[in-house]
Amino acid sequence: MGKDYLGLQLKDMPYFRAVLRAVECRFYQDYPLTSPVLDLGCGDGHFATLAFEHMLDVGIDPWAGPVQEAGKRGGYRLAVQGYGDKLPFPDGYFASALSNSVLEHIPDLDPVLAEMNRVLQPGGLFLFCVPSHHFLDNLSISTGFDRFGLRGLGDAYRRFFNRISRHHHCDSPEVWQARLDKAGFSIEKWWHYFSPRALHILEWGHYFGLPSWITRMTLGKWILARADWNLALTRAVVAPAYDEPAEQPKGSYTFYVVRKKEY
Repeated sequence: MGKDYLGLQLKDMPYFRAVLRAVECRFYQDYPLTSPVLDLGCGDGHFATLAFEHMLDVGIDPWAGPVQEAGKRGGYRLAVQGYGDKLPFPDGYFASALSNSVLEHIPDLDPVLAEMNRVLQPGGLFLFCVPSHHFLDNLSISTGFDRFGLRGLGDAYRRFFNRISRHHHCDSPEVWQARLDKAGFSIEKWWHYFSPRALHILEWGHYFGLPSWITRMTLGKWILARADWNLALTRAVVAPAYDEPAEQPKGSYTFYVVRKKEY
């Protein structure tokens, strides 16, 4: 039996984030990352400490507070504040890299992908995940508007949800193929994950999760009682999303396995 990523995530995060991150944790187990490893957009380091049994070499993020927290968690040998388009490392320094649900938040991706290519060794593995082109169409509230012929309201809700999610990119594999090829990467494999039903859990969690946001803002914790008994009902609600097949034809997110081209 594998590691219970869902249980571990639920103890620290709002349920709608926990189930998505738990699903993503499992994907990395099939792709060992050769050291030295770079985590682009490491945030507070919570994801890396659960997804990997060993320390990663470097985590980098533009926000000072999360980087300091990442340094304290012990998931990285070095946690650095910096930007993806100006990575403070020499050419070919890293053997592999990851970026978990980060690239969609960056308006101008070309300089970031170019820098990632520069700091990776030839043939270096790069794993990342982003919202797919199905993301907006999978939202339940906008779909409801569409069914009643209220497409304008549906589109307005899609724009609203994309804005609160801070998404600049919800692209198809074809768009990513062109973007990555330009940056000097080749795609080995990709798959969509997180079904429309699973996304509905995440979507409504933004509203039902308000109490968790309040405790985070006032007490510094998303979850006050981390005991299994307190999370049993929540787990029952989100477990179907965690247990569904990894690959979903119209999945709301896409996981990419790419390598730096060898010339």
